[in-house]
Amino acid sequence: MSPDSSEADERQLALAREQGEAYGRALEHMVSSVADDGGEQTAGHYRIGYAVEEAEGMFQMQGDDLEWHSPEGENLHLEVTVRDAADGRFVPGVRVLATLIDPEGEEVGTHEQPLIWHPMIYHYGRNWTVPADGPYRLRVRVEPPAFQRHDEINGRRFTEPVEVEFDSVEVERGSD
Repeated sequence: MSPDSSEADERQLALAREQGEAYGRALEHMVSSVADDGGEQTAGHYRIGYAVEEAEGMFQMQGDDLEWHSPEGENLHLEVTVRDAADGRFVPGVRVLATLIDPEGEEVGTHEQPLIWHPMIYHYGRNWTVPADGPYRLRVRVEPPAFQRHDEINGRRFTEPVEVEFDSVEVERGSD
């Protein structure tokens, strides 16, 4: 097969778009009905989104068992979504770094946002401790995944890191 032809036929690409549309509906529900604020931007081959809500508990592996961990001092949960800009599907295996900048212009911190399995929507996220409510800036850096790619044309994406910034991310802290 020549390098300028695609191995993916129209049926495969249509199925990928359907998956992306379903993920997009779940994302829209999360942003409009669950989260306090959210948004999305396109950068390179990605659509990068965010949602903020109250800090939440998570199951974590402890040895061979899952153990529930409630927030301890955290007052915000930041979720980041990374989607394929072409079809809207979730992109797994990327490294996501998020930086929050408070209303005074001071960096609250930069944290890696690990993958979170959620019954409705995969995302990258973690709980944070933020000093105040108000409009924050959010900088998100996505580093390329190490996974193998299929298809001579479509597989040549997700090779460069990208960075986006969201202004006026409305933060309402949950319980401290």
